[in-house]
Amino acid sequence: MRAIVAALALAVAVGCGGEKGGKESVPLEQVPANVMTVAKEKLPGVTFDRAWRKKNGEFEVSGKDKKGKIREIDITPDGTVTEIE
Repeated sequence: MRAIVAALALAVAVGCGGEKGGKESVPLEQVPANVMTVAKEKLPGVTFDRAWRKKNGEFEVSGKDKKGKIREIDITPDGTVTEIE
């Protein structure tokens, strides 16, 4: 039983690192300017406050619109939008 508890504790500890679901948190200042420009063009009125770099190199930028709804956009480093939520 102790081995199972220890294994679960280790799995939780490893799973709670800096990456989440294959994404690494990135300060907004480190997101390429062209990516932020596209995000602001595609989601006008959104105040972006978080960003992640995915393992495939895409950036996911997240923020809230004027009504408080969370909006997310995925953009490749060359500025191609792959998803808007």
